[in-house]
Parts: sequence; C-alpha cells; structure tokens
Amino acid sequence: MNLRKTLITVFLLPLLLPLHPTVYAGQTPEGLAIAACEAWLSLVDEGRYAASWNEAAQFFKGAITEEQWEATLSAFRSPLGKVISRRVISKHYTHTLPGAPDGEYVVIQYETSFENKKLAIETITPMLDKDGKWRISGYYLK
Repeated sequence: MNLRKTLITVFLLPLLLPLHPTVYAGQTPEGLAIAACEAWLSLVDEGRYAASWNEAAQFFKGAITEEQWEATLSAFRSPLGKVISRRVISKHYTHTLPGAPDGEYVVIQYETSFENKKLAIETITPMLDKDGKWRISGYYLK
C-alpha cells in the first residue's frame, strides 16, 4: 500500500500541481510586470499609440491625455523605425517612486536597437493598478 501511495504521488502530483492556484500566485512582481511591458510595447511598436494609452495605468492617463500621448510618440518614437532588438538590462521592484503615490512598481530598463537608432535605453515603469493588473505608469526613451 505504501508503494502505491508513493507511485501516485510521484506520477500524479506533477500533473496536478500546475492546476493549483498557488503556482500562479507564486509568480514574481517582476515577471508579471515584464509580461505587461511586452504586451504594451507591442502596441507601441505597431504604432497603436491610442491603444497603448488605453491600456496604461490610471496614474499615466491622469498625467497625459490620449491626444498628447499620440502626438508625443508620433514625434519621438515613430522616427526611430522598427525595433531590431530589445532586451531587459535591469528590473527593480519598489513601493515608492518620486512624484508617484505609494504602490507596487517595477522599474524596467531595456536596451533597444531601432532601425534608425542603434542603441537606446527604454525605461518603463509598470504598476499594480487599481483593477489588480500590471499596467504601464511611465515610459522614457533615451
């Protein structure tokens, strides 16, 4: 009987474990924030600036109108051309940022190469928004 329990545990547990909610709850804030960044950046990369504004955090939307956001990205991001490569070079989880309310933030820096600019640093700050989703609260391009 002991052997049977051991075999059941060894063979069934790995199959059932992914269904357990704590497996997903164990994802790090950094990992969830990076996933949110990648989805949001795909909108920006496709030139869907209005959609990127719509998917941003409420804090972001309170700081810039949709029209201002579209005009800013059209002027500064569009001329860079298509993304050639992008990789995370740093990520930092924090509860406080200058000029922002206390909350959960991850400051992520990407080293990005564009068609018309070989090296740029994109700093993107997702925050855990009021709806419980990680959303972008800041985007800076150097």
